[in-house]
Amino acid sequence: MMSPQPYMVLPFVILLGMIATGPVLYGHFWEKHYAKFALLLAAVVAAYYAFYLNDFTSIIHSGIEYISFIALLSSLFIITGGILIKFDRKGSPVINTLFLLIGALLANIIGTTGASMLLIRPFLKMNKGNIRPYQIIFFIFVVSNVGGALTPIGDPPLFLGFLRGVPFFWVLTNVWYIWLPAVLLILGIFFILEVKNSGTPINALDFVEFFKSLEIRGKRNFGFLLIIICSVFVDHSVMSWVPDLHPFPLGIRELIMFGVAFAAFKTSKDEILRANEFDFEPIKEVAFLFIGIFITMIPALQLIAYESKAFGNALNTTTFYWATGFLSSILDNAPTYLNFLSGAMGKFGLDVNNLGHVREFMVQDAGYLQAISVAAVFFGSMTYIGNGPNFMVKSISERAGIKMPSFVSYIFVYSIPVLLPVFTLVWLVFFK
Repeated sequence: MMSPQPYMVLPFVILLGMIATGPVLYGHFWEKHYAKFALLLAAVVAAYYAFYLNDFTSIIHSGIEYISFIALLSSLFIITGGILIKFDRKGSPVINTLFLLIGALLANIIGTTGASMLLIRPFLKMNKGNIRPYQIIFFIFVVSNVGGALTPIGDPPLFLGFLRGVPFFWVLTNVWYIWLPAVLLILGIFFILEVKNSGTPINALDFVEFFKSLEIRGKRNFGFLLIIICSVFVDHSVMSWVPDLHPFPLGIRELIMFGVAFAAFKTSKDEILRANEFDFEPIKEVAFLFIGIFITMIPALQLIAYESKAFGNALNTTTFYWATGFLSSILDNAPTYLNFLSGAMGKFGLDVNNLGHVREFMVQDAGYLQAISVAAVFFGSMTYIGNGPNFMVKSISERAGIKMPSFVSYIFVYSIPVLLPVFTLVWLVFFK
């Protein structure tokens, strides 16, 4: 099979450039036409693979991954839209920091997408009238990304590893002592900013009042969430008895997710949906932009995989940590994880598609898998497009009237000054 030419990375670069500049330089035009550009650039790459490389497999495979991706995100988005979490107390430095910590823990149980969609609206409401953009950015840092690094349910890259043969509790056992200081450092920076900007004295009793003032409506939807979590494991590659519906693009898992999402939407109370200001615009934006990203990034990922295998003997954990991290910032972190895992295993002559080889690789040198896992999840927070929930949180916040930082401002004002020092410290302590 022929490899793509390097110039075929251009559609992906163009799409990233438009995502970065569109909302700032030509906002009205971008808002009206972003879906057309995403689909057009995806069509260019798809046509190149189909008619020039005669490679339909890559397009089909990426399309199936996209369907799984959007099935999970859309189902969690719809279900959590029918759950209303209310606090009687206003946000404070203690309450807001505790809220993000709980979100980080919850992300490992219902995923970064589920936790983000469940908590972003109450976070906005309890800080209503006093919300600042940096608070939403730190929400993305902690709840939508770094928090979900402990289980395969937490973030899509880890789920792909689980499907390839990484034991479910391997991540928790090997990452918790990296996760904990990283989360606490980010929350420590957030708390300092909160104290500086709130102008109110720190009240230790806020910790107690936080739980006393909690009210949850739409509890029935937690049952739907449980079904979605369980359905994650309903896959032929995990349970051999599950029917494989190939060549049908939807698997049993995706059918369950879409079905549960439909049932949740139809049975959610109208007053809860109105209170959450629920509509489909955020998931629509993610759906169109990420179909463009999934297709246009195919050449980039294939070239990365080739180079990492070709030069594998010269690469170490430091290289894989920073390379996985950098590309997880600008590509979707799930396929980036898988390609660098493939490259790292190639150093030992092992195949990522062989379950036995994956287990052998973990014995050979678990540090590689550790570095790739941590970097893929953590660095997904460096840009709006590093992880699916980032864009959804941004979209919901903007619809609530908050002026969110541009793509470029997010990177240079927030993620580089805040996250890069933390991630560098993680590298110095655990991977250098």
